[in-house]
Amino acid sequence: METVKVNARRQYEVRIGSGLMRSVGEQVSILLPNTRIAAVVTDENVGKLYLDSVLESLKQVGLKSHSYIIPAGEFSKSGEQYLALLERLSEIKLKRTDCILALGGGVVGDLAGFAAATYLRGIPYVQIPTTLLAMVDSSVGGKTAINLPAGKNLVGAFYQPTLVMADTDTLKSLPKPVFNEGIAESIKCGMLDSAAILEKLQSDDINDGLTSIIADCVSIKRNIVELDEFDTEERMLLNFGHTVGHAVERLENYRIPHGYAVAIGMAIDTRAAVRKNICPVECLSVLYDLLERYNLPAQTARGADELFEAALHDKKRAGAEITIVTPRSLGYSELMTIPIESLKSWIEMGLEP
Repeated sequence: METVKVNARRQYEVRIGSGLMRSVGEQVSILLPNTRIAAVVTDENVGKLYLDSVLESLKQVGLKSHSYIIPAGEFSKSGEQYLALLERLSEIKLKRTDCILALGGGVVGDLAGFAAATYLRGIPYVQIPTTLLAMVDSSVGGKTAINLPAGKNLVGAFYQPTLVMADTDTLKSLPKPVFNEGIAESIKCGMLDSAAILEKLQSDDINDGLTSIIADCVSIKRNIVELDEFDTEERMLLNFGHTVGHAVERLENYRIPHGYAVAIGMAIDTRAAVRKNICPVECLSVLYDLLERYNLPAQTARGADELFEAALHDKKRAGAEITIVTPRSLGYSELMTIPIESLKSWIEMGLEP
């Protein structure tokens, strides 16, 4: 097992390793000794695989548990599901000393985390990510949110978990395309701050080093979050590929998975940076190699006009300016603020093959 300690407003550990789910009940009882009820939020796919195991673990330490199962998919990050979950928490009489367990991928983690942040003005929650994408990204850092028709994650809160338990055994059950979504976010971490991660991802078989890759990605995110917990400066680096990626998701009505949209966004940003002579073509070559290796897209059929219009809803926009992330060398990226009207030409350059 590897452990990464996060020193944010709430200090907590991210534990990564095999078989961790069996000790969920024990860890909850140790960290939250006043908890009597645990509400387990999961989706219909993950619930079939792991819900019974988590409920049994809670039962073994004398904790009462209730489960709340949502439909799988991005559409469950909605106001309707959020309010329904709050009603359920009220029905089971969850108290401030009780807790929520988020068992699943990023949708479950974001929804359950936002409910935890707002129900009774805040109760503890534990992230139990079951996808690679959630392990390397969404379960860490305390960003919780739901979507609006206008865009992704427009309603949310910064609210750190009490613990993150990333049981790598769950990755064995993932379909390859879902696993590769997490690879996209791992590539993002490498492009931001670690040529070593990019090298590990170029291995013919990454399974042996997967725990190490996850820990490396979490450590990079931890370092950035500790500098800027509330996403006003350095933390915006973690949005590499996301401005265009979120626009692609919205335009495709979320039929393209998040990791695939981020892959497209990273490719567009890197191509534009190369054409602007901001970074060497080597960055683009390595990125292309990795996207191809893991069957991730580098292009979209959407045009610059519609991508630009969709990107205007991005949270990183500040008045007449927007901050984008640009690779500068292999394993190093920086923030660059540009006038909002320049974003369209940036996207146009990035769309050129």
